This record gives sequence, structure tokens and C-alpha cells, in this order.
Amino acid sequence: MRGTERKGADDVPPIHKVFDNHETFPFSYAYKNTKSSQSELPDHFHDWYEIVYVYRGKGTMFIDHTFYEMKAGDIFLIPGNIIHRATPDKETPVTSTAVYFSSSFVQAPQFGESFSYLHSFEQAVDLRQYRLETLLPQRQHLEHYLESIQHEFKHEGPGFRQAIYVQLLQLLLFIQRDVASSHTFNTGDPLVAPVWMRDVLLYIDEHFCEDIGLQTLSKQASVSPAHFSRVFKQLIGMNVTAYIITKRIIRAKQLLSESDVNIHHIAELCGFESLPHFHAMFKRVLGMTPAAARKSIR
Repeated sequence: MRGTERKGADDVPPIHKVFDNHETFPFSYAYKNTKSSQSELPDHFHDWYEIVYVYRGKGTMFIDHTFYEMKAGDIFLIPGNIIHRATPDKETPVTSTAVYFSSSFVQAPQFGESFSYLHSFEQAVDLRQYRLETLLPQRQHLEHYLESIQHEFKHEGPGFRQAIYVQLLQLLLFIQRDVASSHTFNTGDPLVAPVWMRDVLLYIDEHFCEDIGLQTLSKQASVSPAHFSRVFKQLIGMNVTAYIITKRIIRAKQLLSESDVNIHHIAELCGFESLPHFHAMFKRVLGMTPAAARKSIR
């Protein structure tokens, strides 16, 4: 990976957010938080699925390769292991609720039909669009489910975890039936970022295991390397080297989980020419070695 081997002070990968102590109840919740740009997490990713619902305020949401303007009534569906970041507006910061859960938490019995509570997330990945807009009656239903979950968390009555689980399933079912089915997923907002940025991010998605770097990508965007580097860092929150390395590590983690391919070959498949560098970057991004990761996810 000649184009991305060099490391510097700015080659900081996104945060790999880990949810602790949730083996028996893999669910987390952040209700009606209003965050400034200083308190919001920088670029990050996590294994769990995430739903973000916006009550009010403005901001920008970056998910995978697309920029969205955040506004009241928006739902963002963020599958696991996708780089994302919310940037609140300084004057009118976003107030939102975030729901986090593991895929295993919502595995549904089939009851003789093919059904998945994660269908809306799968649809978002297929379409590469992660935002849904809602109508006022839909917002009232969504806010009711979210408020009910908060009530259970706050009071911890008998069976509160079971109640939260039921409310989450109802929330996912409502999104799938009433929101995603009645409205198409929205494309990104072109005014948030230059057109070439989305094209470049899509190009990286297709070629991140190849020998690509600043020169290749700036040429692809038809802008100077200096301009490309400045705009990429400003909008994505990291330089292109860190972004590509993180994409490679996420792919490596997937291969470790889904195949018996040896670690050296996985490093090569993901674009790393040096096994020690692969080990170092894997541990830097995920906080563990490839061997430990394979053991933990099997």
C-alpha cells in the first residue's frame, strides 16, 4: 500500500466506539441530547446499529460517503461498522435521541415468513442512502416510542428490560412499515460538500484495497492535491490516509469474522504490503490484534 504507508501526526483514524458491559442486554440509549460541536464525537464507527432521530436544530451528518443536512423529523439509520459523524450548527445545535443495539438483540423468529427487523438498515446499505424524512403524524408515533423507552430506563420497574426490548421492536417495525415504505430514502444534500467529494468517496469505496493515495484521488477529483487535502480534512475530519486505512481495517475485521483465511493473506487482500504495519494499524484502530479480534467475534 505504497500510497498510504506513510504515517504522520494527522493520520488519526476514527474512534472505534465500544459499548461496555452489555453482553446480556446489548442496548444503549442517549435521550434528547443537545450537543455542541465540541462535545459531539469526531468521526467514529461501532459494531452496533444506530438510529438517530432529530427533534430540532440544524447540523450536518456524514455517513459513509454522503453528507446530509440535519433537520427536525429526520431519521438516520446507521448500520454497524460505517464511519459517521454529526456536526451540530453553532447557533442552533441539534437535539436528538440516539438508539444503539446489536444485531443479535433483534433476531426475530420467522413464524413461517421471511422477516427482519433490520430490513430498513439493509435497504439503506443497498441504496447507499441513510436518511428518512417523516411527516408530523409519524413523528408523534416515533417520539412516543422513544419517550416510552426513556420512561422504562428512568424508573426501572419490574421487567423494564423486556419492556425496552418490546418498544425497540415496535420502533423498528414502525420505521419499516410506516416510514421507509411510504417515503423513499433521501439523497445527500449537494450544497454541504462539492460534487467531486461524493464521487471520490464512492471511488474509495470501490478501490480502498488498491494502491491509491492523495495524488490518485486528487486527479480523480480534477483538483490540486493541496486543495483536495484541505477540503477532505475539513469535511471528513481526518486526512485521506487515515480514512483509507480505517476502511481497510473494517474490511479486514469482516474477513476475520466471515472466513478462515489466514491473517497474512487478509492483510494482502486489504491492501497492506507489510504484515507488521497491518498489525500496528489494526490495533491502533480497533484496540486489539487481528488474532484477538478473530477470537472475540467467533
